[in-house]
Amino acid sequence: ADALFEVTDALLCTDGPVRSLVDLVLAPEHRRGHGGMYDGLNCGRVDVARLRRSLAGLPVPRAADGRIVLAVDVSPWLRSDAQTSPDRLFCHVYGRGKGQAQLIPGWPYSFVAALEAGRTSWTAILDAVRLGPTDDAATVTADQLRAVVQRLIAAGHHAPGDPRILIVCDAGYDIPRLAFLLADLPVDLLGRLRSDRVMALPPPPRLPGTTGRPPKHGPELALADPDTWPAPQTVTTTQTARYGTATATAWDRVHPRLTRRTCWLDHHGDLPIIEGTLIRLQVDHLPGDRHPKPVWLWTSITAATAADVDRNWQSYLRRFDLEHTFRLLKQTLGWTR
Repeated sequence: ADALFEVTDALLCTDGPVRSLVDLVLAPEHRRGHGGMYDGLNCGRVDVARLRRSLAGLPVPRAADGRIVLAVDVSPWLRSDAQTSPDRLFCHVYGRGKGQAQLIPGWPYSFVAALEAGRTSWTAILDAVRLGPTDDAATVTADQLRAVVQRLIAAGHHAPGDPRILIVCDAGYDIPRLAFLLADLPVDLLGRLRSDRVMALPPPPRLPGTTGRPPKHGPELALADPDTWPAPQTVTTTQTARYGTATATAWDRVHPRLTRRTCWLDHHGDLPIIEGTLIRLQVDHLPGDRHPKPVWLWTSITAATAADVDRNWQSYLRRFDLEHTFRLLKQTLGWTR
């Protein structure tokens, strides 16, 4: 136990990135030999549940309105040369050039972090779970988020009447399914949609004297086809120093048309209608891009006000702070080695 504690101490206190396990033995904080280090790693034990409770008990950063904003994302620990490492998966890794993405063997980890407010790139990591070869990403993420939120509530960070916790995801997550799985918690989901998605509008009001089964879905709204867009319920404009004028256009009660496939194959009863607010964010320019494409967001909030729309897209921009955390863990600290 003492050897494992000193390895952890050396990991936190060593100067520069960690390049190998043996280098930790040379740190002043580690007072035992090579054998003690390996014995500590092989026979030591970390109380992960207690560590998670301790992290949840620390002060949690909040937005300007006192709301807790959580970000969830997956980052791989690459293990391309470790052929004997168990449960490796092919991890999607972006290259430096356009179209240079590759698949490299490694361990994908799902991270949940609380986002800071304002101009900062720091986040508060609250949980990390390794995804296995047979895991369903949506189910694992929902279970992970549920556990994090319950620990925050138990630690006194959220009480009845407080603003609902906002969970921000990037593209690649099934946001409506996460909203369905976490519907009993005081949370709102926000995530980015692919620009080729087709959503459904609410059905029109039923006319008197109409017979037959009422429709569940209204007309289709294709994100790539402006001719299918109805008049929006909310339009806001914000002047930003980095992106110029940011225009947010929102449609209420937009939902996906679910079918009995993939994760909904074994669903009992009628398929749910998961309504939310669709947001189209258009900015004048991006760093290095004078003609940026719009960003499509979907949030589980319905009847969203103009303040809700602005808060959601601004919270989504804060999600990129988690990318700086990944770079800190991998490049600055070297913890993937």
